[in-house]
Amino acid sequence: MRLVILDWATMTAHEDLSPECFRPFADEIDCYSLTSPGEAAARIGDAELVLCNKVPITGEVIEACPNLKYIGLFATGYNNVDIPAATARGIRVCNAGSYSTNAVAQLVFAFMLDHFSKLPLYNLDVRQGKWCTSPTFSYFPYPTMELAGKTLSIIGFGSIGKAVAKIADAFGMQVLVSTRTVPAHAPYPMVTLAEAFARADVLTLHCPLTEDTSQLVNAIRLGSMKPSAILINTARGGVVAEHDLAEALNNDIIAGAYLDVLQQEPMNPDTPLRHAKNCVITPHIAWAPLETRQRLLGIVTDNLQHFLAGNPQNLVN
Repeated sequence: MRLVILDWATMTAHEDLSPECFRPFADEIDCYSLTSPGEAAARIGDAELVLCNKVPITGEVIEACPNLKYIGLFATGYNNVDIPAATARGIRVCNAGSYSTNAVAQLVFAFMLDHFSKLPLYNLDVRQGKWCTSPTFSYFPYPTMELAGKTLSIIGFGSIGKAVAKIADAFGMQVLVSTRTVPAHAPYPMVTLAEAFARADVLTLHCPLTEDTSQLVNAIRLGSMKPSAILINTARGGVVAEHDLAEALNNDIIAGAYLDVLQQEPMNPDTPLRHAKNCVITPHIAWAPLETRQRLLGIVTDNLQHFLAGNPQNLVN
């Protein structure tokens, strides 16, 4: 049994994780740091098992790899795999869900606290000696605000949306939820998208990228928001129309945006958001804490073990 790992570099920083956990499941393991789309078929070759994060496994790749029986993903999303082609060949595809809930919710509140508490600005002023020359004991030229009482609109109410709502409760925020599937006995007011945008002090996105949610955040919806509101996106970059958001920020339609995802990753240097006013961008790090990646690696390992035992789990197809 041969196992190929196509993009291990997406899983580790400073070698803080090891692929050795897969050693018991294959006679031969080929582990590549990164693999370009054009290299995938040749590297998989006669292997029965493949693991990847973002490498495209197209119908052409599947056709060129006659022994392939299993595709395991270091991710929840699986849009990089041609699922119909895999299904037609009897190849099982398994993903890893719900591993990053705590980490993503944590980053959402890091973004909120950055905006409302202004810590970077105050830290910079202190380092520049401005507190030393303050005429009063407390130096606060930058307005700060409490989260308590602010309205948080959550778009999408899966595991991450629920975790964000729970933390918001602890801060005393007023939570609104807009979601495609309304849960029974919903603990928060369920509102339309229009109402979620209009009432939000903070609007945070936790929905998948689908035909219905593509460019969900556009000029019209941004124009309906409070000028004091901020947008947070830790979901998928394609949920936001980037040009529209840049225009809204540069024209003070909304007060700010915090983005951990973009339409193109790594970031296109020409994206209009790169130099937009009051726009904080992090390089897709919400899922990256060590504990989160350890949890992900455990799920992927468990998925592979279950497949080889004839009892596959977390099946996509």
